[in-house]
Amino acid sequence: MSSHRAVTLGLAGTGRIGTSHAETLSKLPNVATVLVADADPARARATATATATDLGVEFAPDLDTLFAADLDGLIIATTTAAHPDLIIRAVDARIPVFCEKPVAADITGTLAVIDRTRHSRVPVQIGFQRRFDAGYRAAREAIRSGSLGLLHTLRATTLDPAPPPAEYIARSGGIFRDCGVHDFDIIRWVTGREITSVYATGANRGAPFFAEAGDVDTAAVLLRLDDETLATVSLTRYNGAGYDVRLEALGSEGNAIVGLDDRAPLTSVEPDHSPSPYPPYAGFMERFRAAYADELAAFIDVATGQLDSPCTPDEALEAFYVAEACELSRREGRAVEVNEVRR
Repeated sequence: MSSHRAVTLGLAGTGRIGTSHAETLSKLPNVATVLVADADPARARATATATATDLGVEFAPDLDTLFAADLDGLIIATTTAAHPDLIIRAVDARIPVFCEKPVAADITGTLAVIDRTRHSRVPVQIGFQRRFDAGYRAAREAIRSGSLGLLHTLRATTLDPAPPPAEYIARSGGIFRDCGVHDFDIIRWVTGREITSVYATGANRGAPFFAEAGDVDTAAVLLRLDDETLATVSLTRYNGAGYDVRLEALGSEGNAIVGLDDRAPLTSVEPDHSPSPYPPYAGFMERFRAAYADELAAFIDVATGQLDSPCTPDEALEAFYVAEACELSRREGRAVEVNEVRR
């Protein structure tokens, strides 16, 4: 579904992902103008300048100017701390919102946003881009159609090639909330099932700043779904072979593997195997470029009333509950029921 009405969008936050969103939005056919603003005006101006102005990307000196414009929708790509206030401000101004995950830094903040926006008819979409990836969509169809037979195991991986800066880790919320939450969300989405319990563990064998922030650089999680399907999630910040994000859905009649392509950073040591000539993906923005574009195109349909939000704050909260349960499990060394962290 696609809108035929050209829209004016605001973009708050022009860091790496915000700048990428500006470039993507400028190329979508139904976008007339993108106004960009940032807490650092110079950075917003640089984004507007770098993204060809003939494509409709314009500089806004501050957020007040952004909100004063006649916006059809707002994209939030700021630091997490700013998400709650910006979501609520936009909803109060009756501006449809797309916000990169998470809704807030913790469950209390997330619930506060949900409580403030629950009775509004202004749509809010939270950014879990894997829901728009062609591979994950095909896996969802295979699982839900029954073509895999009895689904018995899911194996998910999110393996970053190198760690982010120490200052990012200190404010990231930890590997489960920052990284694993994408796997928790996509497992729920492809299966249509809820995650009921977790057992999580982690290790630090890399830079000391992970432990100093109370985090780990590598983690493993065992999940149990409400139909007794088992799932594992592997996470690391040190996968030197390359960015490796996959999902294996294994059933009694077949399987569906997401992310198993010529750029998957997997090295076979079998003697007759020829290695792929293609380089691995550099990171999540390259791997999910098409998914980000489809996600933002969907938001335009949400903002123009043609589509319900494909990922509401309540949906994002469910994945965040699983991440919270994983952190509790890691710290206490025990299995945790997800209901233990619900509020």
